[in-house]
Amino acid sequence: MSVKAEDINEKSKWQDMTEGLQIYEPATSRQFHTGEWRTQTPVLDEKKCRQCLLCVPYCPDSCIPVENNKRQEFDYDHCKGCGICAKACPFGAISMQEGK
Repeated sequence: MSVKAEDINEKSKWQDMTEGLQIYEPATSRQFHTGEWRTQTPVLDEKKCRQCLLCVPYCPDSCIPVENNKRQEFDYDHCKGCGICAKACPFGAISMQEGK
């Protein structure tokens, strides 16, 4: 037996979970704040950012939203702190900071 993703919370019993906590329902990733795993946090220096948007396609978790052709603040609820965005930025506008 398994619980629907929307019903999973801190009171869910382990016996009701799938092996490896795999979720088979589509479109559930927004329900889980995986940013809690992060040990390093990307920080944007807006003075250095040229809005080239090169960081956006590199983010494996789509944590850099874009509105009106401008990047917005990081989605820290889902960012896992991999640092790929910082390496992709040719202007050094993204740095990784411990914790946060």
